[in-house]
Amino acid sequence: MKRTAIYIVLIIAALLLFIYYFTNIFTYLVLSLVLASILRPLVEKISGARFFKLKVPRWLAILMAFAAMIVVLTLFVILFIPLIDDQISLLSTLDIDSVTESILEPIRSFEEFLLEKRLSNEPAGFLVEGLRDTITEAISKIQVQSILNIILSFLSSFFVGLLALSFITFLLLYEKGLLRNSIIVAIPNKYFEVSIAALDKIEKLLSNYLLGLSFQVLVIFTMASVGLTIMGIKYSLTIALFAALANLIPYAGPLLGSVFGIIVGLSTSPDLVTSNDYIFLIVKVVSVFSVIQLTDNILLQPLIFSKSVKVHPLEIFVIIFAGASIAGIPGMIAAIPAYTIIRVSVVELKRGYKQYSIFRS
Repeated sequence: MKRTAIYIVLIIAALLLFIYYFTNIFTYLVLSLVLASILRPLVEKISGARFFKLKVPRWLAILMAFAAMIVVLTLFVILFIPLIDDQISLLSTLDIDSVTESILEPIRSFEEFLLEKRLSNEPAGFLVEGLRDTITEAISKIQVQSILNIILSFLSSFFVGLLALSFITFLLLYEKGLLRNSIIVAIPNKYFEVSIAALDKIEKLLSNYLLGLSFQVLVIFTMASVGLTIMGIKYSLTIALFAALANLIPYAGPLLGSVFGIIVGLSTSPDLVTSNDYIFLIVKVVSVFSVIQLTDNILLQPLIFSKSVKVHPLEIFVIIFAGASIAGIPGMIAAIPAYTIIRVSVVELKRGYKQYSIFRS
């Protein structure tokens, strides 16, 4: 038993060391596994079809599934093109002084209230002038060349990652269970039953989790698009799509979605004149996202997390923040699946120790 325990510890240590030194490769592998899990049903459906009594080759079925995914992503991108064009046109005709004054108007009213009620001993203009100087300094520090360099660097890294992701995903889909079979063959007979049970449970739970996330994205997109359209917010579909995808980031995602909605709403509403108009628009956007957040917290998240991966909500909270402390936003997204794999493995090993004495000589 001691020797087996040492082997397990060494394997885990080696795996953690690999993840630490080859984070990019590990990230591509995990993302490819997720993408392959999503595309596999479509690939199986296409490869099982026959056209003129000829069966579709698996490699062609994979390429067709990739094409379908590219079409869906393209439709998503098309939603953002009018918004980006609108923002570029807005920035080209932007009057910085007018925007600054619009921002400072409610601050000026608040400052007058403080001075009128004698809640502050500062001279008049202490809030307004200080904020104006801050805004002016922030705008002056923006360098177009630096922004372009950052964008080009990001695009180059993105395309390299995209090629690696596509290649690994293609292999995972094409091998049709070869990787899983190789792992099964390498398992000693003593641990075979426990390992198979663990693999089956992990696959089932992760599949349920991915289906739950897909359902969550669809529901949030529908609610946000309908709610924002009713409220008369422009680019409601674009805001809804961003909010639905951002919601995949636990806790921070809903805030990002609502902030994005407020920014887009304010920047695409030229009829806003007074501070009351701005406040009313912000209230409309916030009210929509408040309803969405309540629905997500009360209905969707318990259904997805507690039911699909069978984890207590308190565990989820701790796991997500642990993932955030380790790897930031990617860690928050990957925390639940990683914890599911570890928890199922430990539970099955414990069950094997009790029922089958797998660690006893």
